[in-house]
Amino acid sequence: GVISSDFETFLVMLTTQMENQDPLNPIESSDFAVQLATFSGVEQQVRTNELLARMSAGASMSDLASWVGLDARVSGDIDFDGAPVRIDTGSDRPGQTRQLVVRNDAGVVVSREALPAGTGVTDWVGLDANGRPLAAGTYELTVDYLRGADVVGSAPVASFSTIVEARRAGTGTELVLADGRTLAADEVEAVRTPAR
Repeated sequence: GVISSDFETFLVMLTTQMENQDPLNPIESSDFAVQLATFSGVEQQVRTNELLARMSAGASMSDLASWVGLDARVSGDIDFDGAPVRIDTGSDRPGQTRQLVVRNDAGVVVSREALPAGTGVTDWVGLDANGRPLAAGTYELTVDYLRGADVVGSAPVASFSTIVEARRAGTGTELVLADGRTLAADEVEAVRTPAR
């Protein structure tokens, strides 16, 4: 409806332009053809985008159903219940060391620990600065990049949790994770076969 009304508006404007052009300096007919072709191309692109969106929405549930049982990588706070959490701390940067920084739900730093060089996927066991287990709760994990003692950058830490359900919601497709989180499908950064 919107496209056809816009097309009709374009034709009215084109006709008005033709009726009111300067008779001593008329617009070339090829210019009108270019305008019409341009609008037609935009109209087709809008229709193509709408078709792709409908196809994507229709296929998303069947596609997401195949995600059930896989691990989803998601950035954001981690709900810690005492069990180790699989996290992705990113990659090394040349000439810099990395440090895992853990903040509680009040934003207070409760732990800092050096990260070894190499792969960023590891299990976080939830220990405080004294090596004691942290209480169950919500924690924010980030990685600080250091050059010497100076922090030169920071990045969020992603965690992995198994997808146990995919369902439709009023706002789109939602995923339910084994750790109890519910999130929109587009919040998932990656899926992978669970590490055993």
